[in-house]
Amino acid sequence: MSAHRFEVWAIDGIPEVAAGDDLAVLIGDALAADVDGVRDGDILVVTSKILSKAEGRQVAASDREDAITAETVRVVATRGTTRIVENRLGIVGAAAGVDASNVPEGIVLLLPIDPDASARALCARLRERFGVRLGLIVSDTLGRTWRVGQTDIAIGAAGVQVVDDLRGDTDAQGRPLLVTVPVVADELAAATDLVKGKATGRPVAVVRGMGRLVTDEVDVAGARTLTRMGPTDMFRLGTDEAHAEGYAAGFAAATRPTP
Repeated sequence: MSAHRFEVWAIDGIPEVAAGDDLAVLIGDALAADVDGVRDGDILVVTSKILSKAEGRQVAASDREDAITAETVRVVATRGTTRIVENRLGIVGAAAGVDASNVPEGIVLLLPIDPDASARALCARLRERFGVRLGLIVSDTLGRTWRVGQTDIAIGAAGVQVVDDLRGDTDAQGRPLLVTVPVVADELAAATDLVKGKATGRPVAVVRGMGRLVTDEVDVAGARTLTRMGPTDMFRLGTDEAHAEGYAAGFAAATRPTP
């Protein structure tokens, strides 16, 4: 396949997942039955929802807002009933990743406890079964603060580069690239959402033709490294926090004794 072309398709045959199910077996069997098979350098993108279900991350919640509060580390901004928060994985988005879709009434799904660890375990077992180098990305849907709608991003990864660091290369005019670091894990997660859909019963997709991103080792930098934390977070303070901090600083300056 050309280096400038790749393929994406969703696989059939994965049943409804329940707590305790062995995803390596379920996904492996579906891949084995897929007409296109499995090749060295393929990348699997697995919807976080089936990981959460297999790991028993379903909780009873008569009030979804209570579940969101429990998963929230920091409130970044609010508007009406919408809360943009940082969850325990460091992901900033609406509703802390708590999902009430495709689950029974009165139940919500929380994100996997450690998506990178889940990705590593699943990737290792599938590599062992098929005897090829596979990459694996765990995807979840996230809204964007400055853009309408949602897209899928990578929240877990194993056996695959999550970024394609082009810094130090040159562009077509020979100018040096100083800040160009495409987040390929997010780009692939978004691409596969186009074929997986939200209600089609196809939670796993295959990307073929991007083998240059697949690594020899499973345990490489995961998706957690994509989250800006602490001093690298350019919007660390939410609206309320920024207002409170500014008010406190202004009040202190106004009441400081004149020398």
